[in-house]
Amino acid sequence: MGTRGGGLYVGRRAAAVGAALLLALLVALLALAALYGRCRQKAATQPLSPRAPGPAAPPPPAPAASSVRRLPRHLLPLHYDLELWPRVRPGQAGPFAFTGQVNITVRCLQDTDAAVLHSAGLRSRGAAAVRGPLSEPGAAVEVAGLRQEEAGEVAVLELRGRLRAGRRYVLQLGFQGRLEEDLDGLFLTRYTDRGQSSMLIASQMEPTYARRVYPCFDEPAMKATFNIRIIHDPSYVALSNMPAIDVCEVKDENGSLWTVTTFNTSLKMSTYLNAFVICDFDYITRTERGNEIRIWARKEAIKNGYVDYALNITGPIFSFLEDILNVSYPLPKTDLVALPDFGAGGMENWGLMIFQEASLMNLPSDEFTSRKAMIALIVSHELGHQWFGNLVTMNWWNDLWLNEGLASYFEYLGATFVEPKLSLDKIFYAHVLQPVLREDSEIARSLSESEDKIKGSFSLMSLFDNITYSKGASITWMLSGFLTEKLFIRALTSYLKEFSFSNANQDDLWTHIQMVVDAQDEVQLPAPVKQIMDSWTCQNGFPVLTLNLTSGTIRQEQFFNKNNRKSTDSYNNTWIIPISWMRNGSSQPLTWLDKSSKMFPEMRVSESDYDWILLNVNLSGYYRVNYDQLNLKRLARLLENDPKAIPAVSRFQLIDDVFALTDFGYVPIETALELTKYLAREDELFIWNVVLLNLIPENLESTLKNHEVYPLLKVLFVKMPMLWKMTILLKCIWKNSWQQHAGWASKTVWTCHLNCMLSGGTTLSTNLTGWRMQILPRRPKAG
Repeated sequence: MGTRGGGLYVGRRAAAVGAALLLALLVALLALAALYGRCRQKAATQPLSPRAPGPAAPPPPAPAASSVRRLPRHLLPLHYDLELWPRVRPGQAGPFAFTGQVNITVRCLQDTDAAVLHSAGLRSRGAAAVRGPLSEPGAAVEVAGLRQEEAGEVAVLELRGRLRAGRRYVLQLGFQGRLEEDLDGLFLTRYTDRGQSSMLIASQMEPTYARRVYPCFDEPAMKATFNIRIIHDPSYVALSNMPAIDVCEVKDENGSLWTVTTFNTSLKMSTYLNAFVICDFDYITRTERGNEIRIWARKEAIKNGYVDYALNITGPIFSFLEDILNVSYPLPKTDLVALPDFGAGGMENWGLMIFQEASLMNLPSDEFTSRKAMIALIVSHELGHQWFGNLVTMNWWNDLWLNEGLASYFEYLGATFVEPKLSLDKIFYAHVLQPVLREDSEIARSLSESEDKIKGSFSLMSLFDNITYSKGASITWMLSGFLTEKLFIRALTSYLKEFSFSNANQDDLWTHIQMVVDAQDEVQLPAPVKQIMDSWTCQNGFPVLTLNLTSGTIRQEQFFNKNNRKSTDSYNNTWIIPISWMRNGSSQPLTWLDKSSKMFPEMRVSESDYDWILLNVNLSGYYRVNYDQLNLKRLARLLENDPKAIPAVSRFQLIDDVFALTDFGYVPIETALELTKYLAREDELFIWNVVLLNLIPENLESTLKNHEVYPLLKVLFVKMPMLWKMTILLKCIWKNSWQQHAGWASKTVWTCHLNCMLSGGTTLSTNLTGWRMQILPRRPKAG
């Protein structure tokens, strides 16, 4: 991005000197803090607090207050005829309400005298009825009563007769509800466009908010087709999952005119993917392989070109995903709507994706910026869901990672496809793998939870976290690595085609991967795919490998905080671990650790200082590595002499691993600092980012209070203001070089504006938490 007005220009040599100065000051400070802390340990009884994990994901929307009661399997929904009528006029004051009618065609699987379906916060409107069996014209089953069970969020139609297995029936229910401004279910939101106050109506159904909009079978495996009709004010346009096929007018009981928009029959899909938007937005459009793509936004935003970039990348990402997966996108149109207020970064509703406005907009005058990168990632994530989540949906929320983890993996592939200037490896490791490794070591939950656990009073929204998204993506990355991308994509294609318009669990994915592995001879695995992958998805946490170069032994254990270990804690998990490794700069064949400890004679080293081993090359596996002192000294010496002898991502990994090992009591701080001696020769900014993230953690203030050196540090910063200025300078260099899509090594000049240089302020706690350097801004959580 070009400069704006006057600025401070920093040459490469000056920047490197500044970086070295900052590092020296920080190292000195940390060494002093450590020394001071040791001197005080005799008097202190409280152990040091571990550093907080990396940048946390934005908090998810408030969870539903109810339990997640499962419906009986007596009835299977086949089709919905749904009419919605939000009683909203422009400029009208609230409160607002909506009414509706739903007719649900069901197949009876087991004889029953009651029909149980989900309903939350809705009131009955008119008499409920049951028609059928449909094979008998005019037949009906008398309804004895309709009972609402608010605690379980269900409605029970009690019948005087019985529904018979194998027959089809139609459940007919009228309903009404309140239109709130809470961003869940069907909601209203207010905004300003071209200086005028406006309102719109939109929906957010995931995970269990469809039941707040209409009575339904609100479980992901209960897929059905939908015919939708929306009645709305004539000044608005109505959007839903499918194209509109008819627009007409109707008068209400008072003679007022309303517009009726009717949509084509949907594909078979889950209720949480239903979507509605009623607004007076404008749109821009393009067509990609017959798929009409429209982006809707405030008129001012459309006029100023704020969503042009999002439109330009959506079609190419669609085509990329179709080509790589060899499965066509099945809908005739795709709408993306930018809402001024929305509870998530984006939501993947089939044919009608909804986004927070900031997730789709940027200034057209910008060159490649971090905001464009964020837009590409979020759009790519939601497009990935059109296959992983929409076409094939998890059976139940315990396997949510099959939706979110796979979409998070493909978001990086799609984004780097449309923006080749992005470094796939660097942004994936710095924004997915490294942060979740920090978080996963503190969270006691596995990637795939047991279905029984989530049947109880479990908050489904708690599953929408970095474990599901980032650990899911990281495990997928590792899986693709040891299978090879070719075999992995072949298995995904088989999986998608087998379960299209249906549901699957993780065992179904493992089965299709196993089929592909069994049909070839190039890749040999030490155990069945299910056994390997269950060790990663069904256990908490992840392993740390400890390598002894003298014996060539590798030992695995769960990575845990030894400083905070309780006597009742149990860490007996064992993983089947793919180990990529390098010896003296030469890549070696992939090997496996399938037990708690194993000897690898090929990893014994000689007495030569130039004989070294590197494990988990380029962070291909989801684990940390703890080297013995012999290998660490050789690696440190190698880095000082020739940093480029070790790949950049592995240098990133070495530094992050050793500081994490220090924090959790595996190695002393001196070991970590030994590996930083070479940094005066480091020219990769994403490595400097992880260095500073480790040296100046977010909770440094509270950590130093435990060391009892907070007053000392405060005095030091007052006496040495250049320390903060150099920190801010490096932040500006990082941000600007990222926006100029160039690494440290490929640029000779950076621009850092004076206002950024002097933005540090005077409050220590503000400075400590406010400047976090990142490759990209932390993006909102996508759906």
